[in-house]
Amino acid sequence: MKRSAAEIVREYGPYPGADRVNGVTYDGQHLWFASGDKLHALDPASGETVRAIEVAAHAGTTFDGQHLFQITAGSIHKIDPKTGSVIATIPAPGGGGDSGLAWAEGSLWVGQYRDRKIHQVDPNTGAILRTIESNRFVTGVTWVDGELWHATSEGDESEVRRIDPRTGEVLEALEMPPGKNISGLESDGADRFFCGGQKSGKVRVVRRPRRGQASI
Repeated sequence: MKRSAAEIVREYGPYPGADRVNGVTYDGQHLWFASGDKLHALDPASGETVRAIEVAAHAGTTFDGQHLFQITAGSIHKIDPKTGSVIATIPAPGGGGDSGLAWAEGSLWVGQYRDRKIHQVDPNTGAILRTIESNRFVTGVTWVDGELWHATSEGDESEVRRIDPRTGEVLEALEMPPGKNISGLESDGADRFFCGGQKSGKVRVVRRPRRGQASI
């Protein structure tokens, strides 16, 4: 396994009325983050929040190219970002123990925090299609360029890990500085990871390493 220090290149927040970050996603224009009772959209260039949707936002968030999906308690809401309306709801696989959320290959990918699992879920029914085991708490999930990455957070330590989606084997780990825990993970599709900062109310930007970058 390749291990290296996470390179934090920017921090956003905290923002008024949003004292924690529970999940993050990127729609190609705005960075969305869940703060408990709202989904906030911010401009990643300026760092300014531009709008908010009032919806229960307890854990992971993702975007499928048209709709937002948001974990709330034991459910996953499908949200129209234009109107803020919840247009569908499916059960979350962890029944309230869910964390990260990602969209890839026509499926939702849902982290189960203390159960150390990632489920591939049918977005229409909530049926579990596949389960990947982890050996750490799962706090965020994202796909980029066919690679599955997830965040971990235990005690004062957090990592961003690239894993084999077939076996769960850890292939690469980016170690966050102590105390900079992660509560949500999203790729911008290129060289940045957006990492929710839990009770700090911040979103941190971590550089995605290029292949062949030296490890420590």
